[in-house]
Amino acid sequence: MRTAYSVETVRAAERELMARLPEGALMQRAAAGLAAACADLLGRVYGRRVVLLVGSGDNGGDALYAGARLARRGAGVVALLLSAERAHAGGLAALRRAGGRVVAVSGAAGDGADTGASGAGGRDSGFTPVEEVVLRADLVLDGIVGIGGKGGLRPEAAKLAEVVRESGAAVVAVDLPSGVDADTGEVHGAAVRADLTVTFGTHKPGLLIDPAREYAGSVRLVDIGLRDVLPAEPALEALQHADVAALLPAPGAESDKYRRGVVGIAAGSARYPGAAVLAVSGALRGGAGAVRYVGPAGNAVLARFPETLVSDQGPHKAGRVQAWVVGPGAGDDAGTVAEVLEADVPVLIDADGLRLAEPDIVRARRAATLMTPHAGEAAALLGVSREEVEGARLKWARELAGTYRATVLLKGSTTVVAGPAGRAVRVNATGTPWLATAGSGDVLSGLAGSLLASGLSALDAGSAAAYLHGLAGRFAADGAPAGAHDVAEAIPEAWRDVRS
Repeated sequence: MRTAYSVETVRAAERELMARLPEGALMQRAAAGLAAACADLLGRVYGRRVVLLVGSGDNGGDALYAGARLARRGAGVVALLLSAERAHAGGLAALRRAGGRVVAVSGAAGDGADTGASGAGGRDSGFTPVEEVVLRADLVLDGIVGIGGKGGLRPEAAKLAEVVRESGAAVVAVDLPSGVDADTGEVHGAAVRADLTVTFGTHKPGLLIDPAREYAGSVRLVDIGLRDVLPAEPALEALQHADVAALLPAPGAESDKYRRGVVGIAAGSARYPGAAVLAVSGALRGGAGAVRYVGPAGNAVLARFPETLVSDQGPHKAGRVQAWVVGPGAGDDAGTVAEVLEADVPVLIDADGLRLAEPDIVRARRAATLMTPHAGEAAALLGVSREEVEGARLKWARELAGTYRATVLLKGSTTVVAGPAGRAVRVNATGTPWLATAGSGDVLSGLAGSLLASGLSALDAGSAAAYLHGLAGRFAADGAPAGAHDVAEAIPEAWRDVRS
């Protein structure tokens, strides 16, 4: 499992660890891992041109010490200081001793070294000498702003970040891309887009959650000894194969269809019978022993899945279930939604059910509730814009979970699963853009509802379902368009892949 901790927690852990170590040891550990990652990305270090974008403080110090290590291996290293008077003194000295050059972008003067901006690519190109240095780089190391940075980059740094994008150089971010929020994953204004982010000690939430995750590129975690001093409870979790495998239900020798759990599906309408079929398709592949369907699409469901137990007498008369899924394709059937919410078993609310569910009834439920909105649905429930939700996914998932006293699975490029009352938050990024297709969410609802019926908590059911659904989407698409039914049919393959 990947875990992420808040900036405040990381800094407290770093202070505790630094008190036990010789002065500067922690930064040297970080710099060694950073330099090794850069060397791996370059392939050959000798003769390569490396540019360091150096801000104030320890983040810039990490970049300078890593640059010194690369310079000692034969790289031509130039450090561009965005705040020369506040640059890390020890790191500057180490870089100069290793033969690296220093150029002040602003503030006090640097070494006055030639930037190499003459010739065909010189001032006539419209770029300044400093910008020409960036354009000629093989690798750019982003050490402008550390994990405490808030808001977008300042104009001078933003301009350099734009030049970096034009350069075509490989970009490595130090701990976190400059301009993104470490705690929330939000991006306000200009930010550096990295090919690789080398983060130290632990992941930061912003590295695992969009939109910041998109700026981070690949993420490499360097162990600097923080694990021993970090608290047991992280701010964010991201499950991996082994974690999901441990959650998935498996029948025993004495299992029967009822002991494995029965999930009820109240979905579909005369206008949207396909939603019922797709929700049932996900439920049948989610580990429960049986699926009961209630609604007007019974004939369509039986035609596709004759093993389904179909009833047209409403949820109360459908027979015993261990969990309900309500809402996909339900249209305006508020009565069925209300009836399901009265049940004293876990309930998953999706699609039309989110719009029809009375907030006070949801808040008053004793059994677990799992809500599965996409950004537009979440925005409507919260009274904000879709853009606001997409720009601050972690914030609004938590807000919605607290407002409804429910577990919320916020669908999107990064799925966020937030428990009520400030409980653990999990994120998932196993999916593919091809999952943005009609009916895909109905399949996810059925799958998660089946896991609820098998006995998983709302947090575990939502997290495992999102993980499997994302994998199934990858397997179904394999680089080409795929329909929701293809995703459902790929769930067993995803299940086997996780378990193996």
